[in-house]
Amino acid sequence: MISGKILRDAIISGANNINNQRSRVDELNVFPVPDGDTGTNMALTLGNASKELLKAGDDVTAGKASEIAAAALLRGARGNSGVITSLLFRGFSKYMKGKDTVDGFDLAGALTEGVEAAYKAVMKPAEGTILTVSRVSAEAATEACAETHALEPILDVAIVSAKAALEETVNQNPVLKKAGVVDAGGMGFVLILE
Repeated sequence: MISGKILRDAIISGANNINNQRSRVDELNVFPVPDGDTGTNMALTLGNASKELLKAGDDVTAGKASEIAAAALLRGARGNSGVITSLLFRGFSKYMKGKDTVDGFDLAGALTEGVEAAYKAVMKPAEGTILTVSRVSAEAATEACAETHALEPILDVAIVSAKAALEETVNQNPVLKKAGVVDAGGMGFVLILE
């Protein structure tokens, strides 16, 4: 189980990770438009949440940290990848409302609610994208809850499953297959989750 402060710090760390690797993600960006900005858009979007979370202080609950992040992501969402990331966090935040701490069961539930929010908002969800990677990750985390509710093993399962799903994106999307790359948004999601 982790505190709201640790969740806050984890989201800030995810923002730093995507920011540090945004060029790598930009290079993968061929779908839906080869404009090379997915990593930059995700980094800028998460950067908004990071700035707001840094102002929150150490005495923040998990629910409040999630709420702050989701609101900042929505206000600062850039591009398709930023909007989808904000939707994932909006669902995550909805699940976390009122929670002081987070365990593995909560993480799985929040990831699942995030995926549901993102899928509902996208008119024509395409497989082999950030949506697929986040869905597979959430499903695996939920399945792992049958064995434990501890956070670390559930998070590990979510990350391993997200990475495996990311590797499959090249086979699920013809544009990615032609370019021989994995989905940029999916890569961004993995980096944030890590």
